[in-house]
Amino acid sequence: MTHDASFQTIDEHATKKELANGVEFNFVDSYKYNIAAYALVELLGIDDIVPVYVERKWNGAVGSLSWWLPVKMDEVERHKRKLTAPDADAWNNQMYKIRVLDQLVYDTDVNLTNVLIGEDWKIWRVDFSRAFRVSKDLRNPADLVRCDRQLFEKLRALDGNELAGKTKHYLSKDEVKGVMARRDKIVAHFQQLISEKGENEALY
Repeated sequence: MTHDASFQTIDEHATKKELANGVEFNFVDSYKYNIAAYALVELLGIDDIVPVYVERKWNGAVGSLSWWLPVKMDEVERHKRKLTAPDADAWNNQMYKIRVLDQLVYDTDVNLTNVLIGEDWKIWRVDFSRAFRVSKDLRNPADLVRCDRQLFEKLRALDGNELAGKTKHYLSKDEVKGVMARRDKIVAHFQQLISEKGENEALY
């Protein structure tokens, strides 16, 4: 059996990087974060929204290899064409998971081309090469509107030592600490929503 794949070899590190939206210190753009992201979503039980990423060597270069997804468009094209999913609830429930994941991994290059849509309106989140910053804060806590119940329980149960073990070749200790600190804030955010609006409004 043969199938198309995506292979990413980027592994750039800089103490200071001029970007379109400003300067970033201790800049990293690395294929290793793709593999770390997949390890994380496996632990959280949401590995159906991220393609499998594994480390492979090809043509003398080491990088992340992922299954080429059967998609019909990305979010940019959907917005341009003003299309809406036939099942709004199913669409929203997928997007809520992606929003939680985005806050957890702290991706500095979030853009709509990284949200891919399949024939059945299945959504995937791809390309995490600029994620896993060491910040202990959330980028956009306002994006956290609702959370899947099982995901919420998995977040609460997420163990820093287990995450460090699963990602030991791909995340530093400080990057793991950043994930865990953001996890704490995500859980606290939803617990606050539960107390204010009730469990059925905050969770689904």
